[in-house]
Amino acid sequence: MMFLMSLRKFMSLRGGRTSRRSNLLLMRRLLTCTATNAVRRMCRSVALATTLLITSCTALDSINATPTPAPTATETPLPSPTIDWFPPSETPTREVFPTNPPTPEMRPGLGATILTDDFSTSTLWDIAASDEASAGIDSNSLLIAAQSGVYMTSLRHDLVLDDFYAEITARTSLCRGNDDYGILVRANGGTYYRFALSCNGKVHADRMNNGIRVTLQPAILSGDVPSAAPGEVRIGVWAVGREMRLFLNGHYQFSLREASFPRGTLGVFVNSAGETATIVSFSDLVIQNVDYVLPTPTSFP
Repeated sequence: MMFLMSLRKFMSLRGGRTSRRSNLLLMRRLLTCTATNAVRRMCRSVALATTLLITSCTALDSINATPTPAPTATETPLPSPTIDWFPPSETPTREVFPTNPPTPEMRPGLGATILTDDFSTSTLWDIAASDEASAGIDSNSLLIAAQSGVYMTSLRHDLVLDDFYAEITARTSLCRGNDDYGILVRANGGTYYRFALSCNGKVHADRMNNGIRVTLQPAILSGDVPSAAPGEVRIGVWAVGREMRLFLNGHYQFSLREASFPRGTLGVFVNSAGETATIVSFSDLVIQNVDYVLPTPTSFP
């Protein structure tokens, strides 16, 4: 409005036709300039309004916008176990067994047979008979019987041995409990070594010196000793120097180291320790030579 009023006032001041034409040109320029400025101002206003509108909408959207949910952690399933239908079998470790040393020869040095006795001659052994005990040759055996509490021996004549191996068979006909019997080694009258088998399945060894007994090997159980009558056992003694070893049925039993009696003859005995008589027969005596030197014992400081 202010613009039109100014325009009219301007035109009233100019007169004449020429002036009108000039005025029209001037007015067109003014209008163009004015329109241009107005448009510019309008555009600026529109741009400002648009900017404000966009800002307001953006703020409003940010207020009213639905919040984006945080991503939920997804659990990864555990892998299922793989079944091995044909697992490899374990290879067993090969067990290594220690190599045992060879069993030592317990009767080394056995040589030629130097004597056999089939008990066919009664003059080769001590023979006696009484109400308490008896010893006699019968059917190729030496039969010894002893009443309760009686100890009976019989020695072979004309025989002296130092190193030897001897075997003899003993058969029990009546024997029980602590009754015992056996072989006498390196005998000289009333002095000898005695290897005794008891009728309760035990075996022991003594040194006898004119009725005085010294136990050299306490009684031990042996599966080779007959525990009841009748019974049979093969008795063997290996003797070299001061060492003597007992064998029953070829099985080693124990050793003795004793040098009191270095040599002598062989004999047998029967002892009735119970309330009844004891009867044992002996047969098949075989004596072998032994050529062996005992190792010298190592001395320790």
